[in-house]
Amino acid sequence: MDKFRMIFQFLQSNQESFMNGICGIMALASAQMYSAFDFNCPCLPGYNAAYSAGILLAPPLVLFLLGLVMNNNVSMLAEEWKRPQGHRAKDPAVLRYMFCSMAQRALIAPVVWVAVTLLDGKCFLCAFCTAVPVSLLGNGSLVPGLPPPELARLLARVPCPEIYEGDWLLAREVAVRYLRCISQALGWSFVLLTTLLAFVVRSVRPCFTQAAFLKSKYWSHYIDIERKLFDETCTEHAKAFAKVCIQQFFEAMNHDLELGHAHRALAAGTTGSAAPAATEGVDEEREKLHGITDQGTMNRLLTSWHECKPPLRLGQEEPLVDNGWAGGAPRPSRKEVATYFSKV
Repeated sequence: MDKFRMIFQFLQSNQESFMNGICGIMALASAQMYSAFDFNCPCLPGYNAAYSAGILLAPPLVLFLLGLVMNNNVSMLAEEWKRPQGHRAKDPAVLRYMFCSMAQRALIAPVVWVAVTLLDGKCFLCAFCTAVPVSLLGNGSLVPGLPPPELARLLARVPCPEIYEGDWLLAREVAVRYLRCISQALGWSFVLLTTLLAFVVRSVRPCFTQAAFLKSKYWSHYIDIERKLFDETCTEHAKAFAKVCIQQFFEAMNHDLELGHAHRALAAGTTGSAAPAATEGVDEEREKLHGITDQGTMNRLLTSWHECKPPLRLGQEEPLVDNGWAGGAPRPSRKEVATYFSKV
């Protein structure tokens, strides 16, 4: 368990490296998925293009959504976007930076899928087999004698060698090589364009907007760290709260049992004294509660944290506004709020 705990702490402290590793794994998984995928072109006019478009676009969309779901910052971005403004203004530049950082990582696997699909050529062959220039690659003198529906039906079977019967019009190997050549050219062009775009986004853009980039990056990291520290503080408080409740329950039960023994001893004519309840452990855990010792106060503090986060000015007191507490419930004292948020 200690090894797993150390690994988990390492991943938490190196979240960026962890997410880059996840994106790399997803990229490799997308390539492996395509190699294991059984591509079956319907070889029917009108259906080939729809099937190929689905194979080319649907899996990248799924991989993109999975990349966003696996990123822990998605919930943080949604929370920061939808939270009430309160004492802290929302910066659109920070939100854009957070979304762009997540989108760049989530796009790696879809880009790999599209590139592998184009380089393989099967999808492109299925989609554009009816657009092969027969007059240039085959026996063009026979094309005017064929009705367009019959020609389209014949060319649509080019991806299916077991049912293709048009070698007298166009050699299947010629059409396959022609379309795969175009598909691979498009695939390498796509890889080149995406690489150049990634280079521009990652390297060139900060050079022109360095100050704005540094501000957005700093406050994005601040929001992430603040959320983690708040969760850790709440976890510690909940642990101390539960421990005090359990200790009080057991001490109350022990006290009742001792009173029962004392009554029986008096009825039997003997005397005895009940041992005092141990309170040292309870007092130690109460110090960790920072004065928040009931459910109502804790709920009000959590509501205030969501609706009215403290301003980003250290060492200055801000009045608690009425809209910081839901339902008009009585507010906790300023001392309770200050002690609770002192660790965040």
